[in-house]
This record gives sequence, C-alpha cells and structure tokens, in this order.
Amino acid sequence: MSRFNCETRARCGLEALLPVSEKVFVYGTLMGGFDRRRRAGIDTRMRLIGRGSIEAALYDLGIFPAAIPAPGGRVWGEVYEVEDDPSVLAKLDEIEGYRPAEPDASLYTRGQVPVTFDDGRVDVAWVYFYNAPLGRAERIASGDYLAHLKVS
Repeated sequence: MSRFNCETRARCGLEALLPVSEKVFVYGTLMGGFDRRRRAGIDTRMRLIGRGSIEAALYDLGIFPAAIPAPGGRVWGEVYEVEDDPSVLAKLDEIEGYRPAEPDASLYTRGQVPVTFDDGRVDVAWVYFYNAPLGRAERIASGDYLAHLKVS
C-alpha cells in the first residue's frame, strides 16, 4: 500500500502523487562493510543516499554499538532510503529488538530525528536508540563506529 503526502511537498501538483519513501539512519552493523542487511534480505530494498550525523552519544557494547540521545554529541552513520514497503522497517525493527506495541520493553526504540548530511543539508530519518542500561559500556568519543573499529 503506497502512502502519498501533499503536506511536505513545495507544491501539491503531480509530484504529490509519488509514493513517500522512508529514510533510515544507521550507525553500527547495518552500515556498509557489514553483512547484516544482506543476511536479513533487505539490502536490495535500501539505497544509500549519504553519510551524516545525528545529535547523540555512541557507546561500544562489545559486538555492536548503542546510540542514546545526547545534546551536543554527534554520532556518524549512513542514511538509506527505504522502499515504500512496510516489511523493510518491520525487518529492521526485528533486527534491533524493537516492538512497536511495547516500546518500553524493547532493546532499541525507533524515532525520527534530524540528520545533518556531510554536505550540510538536513533531513529527517528513522533511527534506533538503545533502550537498556549501558552498564560499563565505553563511550566512543568520535561518535564514529567504523573509525572506532579501525582503532580498537
């Protein structure tokens, strides 16, 4: 089922009849260089549109990172355009342990935040924020998981 949106279009002409795609910001093992999207069967339904950052703090949990909202912090990652297919977000929710009906009991929660792209433009994308105690997790000062892995 396609969704159509006239409110966010500059004009509500024929372009308003185009399906609205979702954007997702990823900062960990869903980024390029990892095999997670392919193994989940969603890589062909997600198109990289750029690299950017969100206002958050990033932590190393061992086998994957965790971002939490943090004023003044920056987390770097990739923005993907997702096909107008609810099964892609549903698969991402499954991967991230997000249960829309029970957000408080989810490992990660999903919300929309502004993303600043490398070229300075800003857009809104879905992001998964960690929703459990951080324990003694090390903060990744650079906010860049890929750079952190190369250093560690």
